[in-house]
Amino acid sequence: MKESAFDLAEHNADSSQNIAAQDVDQDSIDFGYRTVQRSEKAGLVRGVFNSVAGRYDLMNDLMSGGVHRLWKAAMIDWMAPQPHQTLIDLAGGTGDISMRFLSNGGGIACITDINHAMLQVGRGRRDLERMAGQISWCVANAETLPFDSQIADFVTIAFGLRNITDRQAALSEAYRILKPGGRFLCLEFSHVQNRPLARLYHGWSFKVLPVMGQVIAGDADSYRYLAESIRTFPTKEVLADMFAQAGFAHIRVRSLSAGIACIHSGWKLD
Repeated sequence: MKESAFDLAEHNADSSQNIAAQDVDQDSIDFGYRTVQRSEKAGLVRGVFNSVAGRYDLMNDLMSGGVHRLWKAAMIDWMAPQPHQTLIDLAGGTGDISMRFLSNGGGIACITDINHAMLQVGRGRRDLERMAGQISWCVANAETLPFDSQIADFVTIAFGLRNITDRQAALSEAYRILKPGGRFLCLEFSHVQNRPLARLYHGWSFKVLPVMGQVIAGDADSYRYLAESIRTFPTKEVLADMFAQAGFAHIRVRSLSAGIACIHSGWKLD
């Protein structure tokens, strides 16, 4: 897995303000290639994940050929969890990130998700049973988290930020609940820079994934939306500016698998 990193600590303030305005001040927002009212998106996203929850983990393996496991391992390795540390995982779904955090030395983890069906699937995972005493589960919207400020050493979100209506609000909430010196990491699909690879990736996403979704999960439309949501998600540079707008410092980005995915990292200094 080839990986590159670059420093994005310096940002243009005017650019950050424009990005925040674009993401928050409009009455409509993307839902894949569709434009919907902002008030409708959360319900539509909930419907997608209600539909695919039971096959979500299997489809992740099939869609990525198992490479998503390497991406998640890279994020956990970058975190270097310690026994005294607390993680709050946003859009944590079936608990994959929290399981890896705890397995690699982390202390306790709270898995949050707006979708109850995803959390129910996670609660039934046998590989999480031995960690039950270190895990809590919470149905919560990442835009308005039900937690006190400054309680987490780490906040993470993996493949969930693009499904959130007000992404800037979610980043601000992540900043709020972090302790001073805490760190936020976001693993998300990005934009492939290599043109031949981008064409192959586009064909796979729009011709193969919906068919796999229909055969495996009985739902082609949800996987078509997931492919579209990747294309409409901000670039890694724009997302780094959004991190800065939320208050994060020492912002860095690691590009994975030729840009198919990226890990963004930011620190709360005080």
